[in-house]
Amino acid sequence: MDPPVDSCFEEASVSVVDIRLFGDPVLRSPAAPVTDFDKQLRTLVQDLTDTMMDAPGVGLAAPQLGVGLRVFTYYVDGELGHLVNPDLDLSDEMQEEEEGCLSLPDVRFPTPRALGVVAKGFTMYGDPITVEGTHLLARCVQHETDHLDGVLFIDRIDPELRKQAMREIRESDWFGPDTIVKTSPHMQRTPR
Repeated sequence: MDPPVDSCFEEASVSVVDIRLFGDPVLRSPAAPVTDFDKQLRTLVQDLTDTMMDAPGVGLAAPQLGVGLRVFTYYVDGELGHLVNPDLDLSDEMQEEEEGCLSLPDVRFPTPRALGVVAKGFTMYGDPITVEGTHLLARCVQHETDHLDGVLFIDRIDPELRKQAMREIRESDWFGPDTIVKTSPHMQRTPR
């Protein structure tokens, strides 16, 4: 089945980019706020969307493509979207469900998150937007925003589970001294 097409994208071509894996320093670096809502940002959102749908995943943040900007995409319960420069308001009620990450293939652990979220930010055109949700959407928005802060889901799990996660990562086929760090086709921005 083909992924849904979002009519707000300027180009119809699919652009799948390599996803950065655990161990890449960009995943531990806080991302810079987006200041230019230009064609390059729209291309980045398209690349994030195409790569997320191809993976497949429910969310993907710019640092996972090697781009240090505060933007992510999501596809939850048939809803495709993106958020630039998110600011979150979290519910007090918590949930703990199994969580994984495209940057840590096949690693999944119960992770505590707020049950609900109200996320304010912008579209790729600079228009204000609010994303509000619970359960999986709330989990996804929190997970992707964590990526923008250099935080991985394994940082939020119980210390004993984190040891188990690190053991799984070290024993995985994808991690090791030969892990390839790719460069992004997008301009790297640094905080001003």
